[in-house]
Parts: sequence; C-alpha cells; structure tokens
Amino acid sequence: MRAVVLGSAAGGGFPQWNSNAPACRRARRGDTVAVARTQASLAISADARSWFLLNASPDLREQIAHSEFLWPSEGLRSSPIAGVVLTGADVDAVAGLLSMRERQPFALYATAEVQAALAGNPIFEVLTADCVERRVLPLDRPVPLAGSGGIDSGLDVLAFAVPGKVPLWCEGGRDPGVQETGHSVGLALAERGRPAHVFFVPGCAAMTPALAQRLRSAAAVFFDGTLWRDDEMIRLGVGDKTGRRMGHMSMSGDDGAIAALRDLAISRKIFVHINNTNPVLLEGSPERVAAEAAGWTVAHDGLELTL
Repeated sequence: MRAVVLGSAAGGGFPQWNSNAPACRRARRGDTVAVARTQASLAISADARSWFLLNASPDLREQIAHSEFLWPSEGLRSSPIAGVVLTGADVDAVAGLLSMRERQPFALYATAEVQAALAGNPIFEVLTADCVERRVLPLDRPVPLAGSGGIDSGLDVLAFAVPGKVPLWCEGGRDPGVQETGHSVGLALAERGRPAHVFFVPGCAAMTPALAQRLRSAAAVFFDGTLWRDDEMIRLGVGDKTGRRMGHMSMSGDDGAIAALRDLAISRKIFVHINNTNPVLLEGSPERVAAEAAGWTVAHDGLELTL
C-alpha cells in the first residue's frame, strides 16, 4: 500500500492568499525554511495504478498537475483516480470535487451526514449521477473500496466518528458545539488481508479513550496538526476562535496531540492539515524541533509512505 501526501496545509494553504504574516511572506518569497504547502489531501493505492483520494482539497487541480501518478494515460480522457473518500463537508475537504466535473467516472464515499450536506447544495449537481456514484459510508464497519462500476481496489476503509463540528457553512450562524457524529470522521485504511492500517484524521477536537485505543499500535497515523496551541490565532490577532471551537485539538499542551499519542506505540506519526499560523511550518523553529523530538513528522506535499 502506498500513501502520498498531496497537500499538508489547513484551509487557505501556506502561504494563505490574504496573509501578510511573516511566515507567509517567507513562503511566498520561496524561503527554504518556509516551504509552501497546498491544502490537505492524501492519495492511497494498493497497486500504484488505481488511486483513491482522501478528501478533495480546493488545490486538487494543482496537486494532480504535480503528481505524475495521477495523470491520464489511456485514450483521450482517463484518470487513475478511482474514487474519493471524504472525512467531512468542510470547504477544504470538498471544494476540489468541483474540479472533477468533466464527466469522468469515479466513486464518492462519505457518511450519510456528509452526503446529505452535498445533496443539499445544488452546485455539487455538476457531479452527474451517471458518472459519479455516491456511496454512503457507514460508521464502524469496514467497506471494500471500489471504483466506478464496482472495480475492486484491494483496499478496505473503515470510517469512525471523532470529536468535531459540522462544517462552517452549515452552522447557520450558531455554535453547534463539539459533536461525535458522522459530520466529522477519521478513516482507517488497510490492504485486504494485511494487518497494517493507515489512519487519516485531519480534524479532531479532542482525544477520547476509544479513539486512543483505536489508534494504538497503528502502522501510520496522519493526524490533525492545525494549531500548535489552542489560542494561537487569537494571540496572533488573526482570528477570534480557539482551535477547539473550530474542531481541532492543538499539537502542544497536556491535552494536545503530542501528549495524547505519546504512549500508543504508533510506528509513524505524521501531522497534516497544518494552519499557516502554526510555527512548526518553519524548519528549525523551536516548535518543529520539539515535535520531531517527540517522534512526529511534519508533513510536506509529496511525502510518501509504503507499507
């Protein structure tokens, strides 16, 4: 099984288009200490021929252009992308679907809640039903991943609820609070018949005992790395919400991801969905050094794992 990071940044990317903060200025100017990143998505495959995307970021067209293994190679129109699996309906997870509207068959997996959110927004009707098969992803039950027409991929996926929130565009001007429903899920992927599991959890508001037990001894975990500290955006004067209010636990602190996953015997721990305000994006920063010393990899676009 191969897993490739197509994008590693949170919504807005790095640099964010309207950010004049020092880190974004450095990334915009090509500073090698501040490597630019597109918005978070993974590509995963059992055979390196048929690929599934985990989330479809707004930067998907650019990500495909920089990933030769996702280029068309048969006839006048084709794609090795067999399907997309969504962890939620946030803009930075679904906007890339609109770049896949050119009548190319693929399967779209998402929970009932996320499928309902897409169905309720008429813009997603550009993904016509005769080309895009929308399949409901149940919670806590492994499902064989199959491309359009039921072509088997050799991969199984299991979706599980994580503490999170409904998408911002579905909040209706109110704070719905942290929930543990099908609106925000993590994914466990495995090559059929093999024990190695790759977990993709790009958004998580808190660690629960059940989630910790699920991640224990995993081969690899791609985990929410949005903020270094919960009040990061408030301190920097670029927002008025904490990380938890946005559905993301911090990296640092007694209740942060580094502490929560410290004793779980996970072989590879990789931070993804990293916000442009997070100092771990800067190579050599004290925060990057601390994360790496704790056994974490800070993902960059193009990072690849083979299991």
